[in-house]
Amino acid sequence: MKIPNRIHIIGSVGSGKTTLARTLANKYNIPYFELDNVVWERHKSGDIRRSDIDRDENLENIIHTELWIIEGTHFQPWIYKSLKSAELIIFLDTPYGLRRFRIIRRYIRQLIGVESANYTPSFSIFKAMFRWNKIFEKKSKSQILEMLQEEKMNYIIFRNGKDIDHYFY
Repeated sequence: MKIPNRIHIIGSVGSGKTTLARTLANKYNIPYFELDNVVWERHKSGDIRRSDIDRDENLENIIHTELWIIEGTHFQPWIYKSLKSAELIIFLDTPYGLRRFRIIRRYIRQLIGVESANYTPSFSIFKAMFRWNKIFEKKSKSQILEMLQEEKMNYIIFRNGKDIDHYFY
């Protein structure tokens, strides 16, 4: 199977976006980008939110390259260019309970230093992830699917690792 040159992975917190992006990037030698890093400038002293103009320029620079994997939970109009530029959109629709478990596991692993993060893990971010996951489940998921269908974008839904393995391997 020929792997697409431009892939956008979207899903909720804890759905496996970053893991899948890293796996595909390593296997197929395609650079991957996290939308969080498009939005935030990372500094040791703390993150600084980019202006909308800088954020949009940053995304434009990525999508105008030949090869990329972009992953993120963001679903606002500013990412539409990425979705429209993608040869394949992967929508990770893993079970709600599994995502909740992964949020807890990630937080513990970050606290004990086994897993790194682009942000400083805090209890407030931990709680926010549950809130974001719930919003995604109740609202964003249906909006994303509706937009993908209406725009006739090339997308695939993966609900578990077996779906992914069957498609890519």
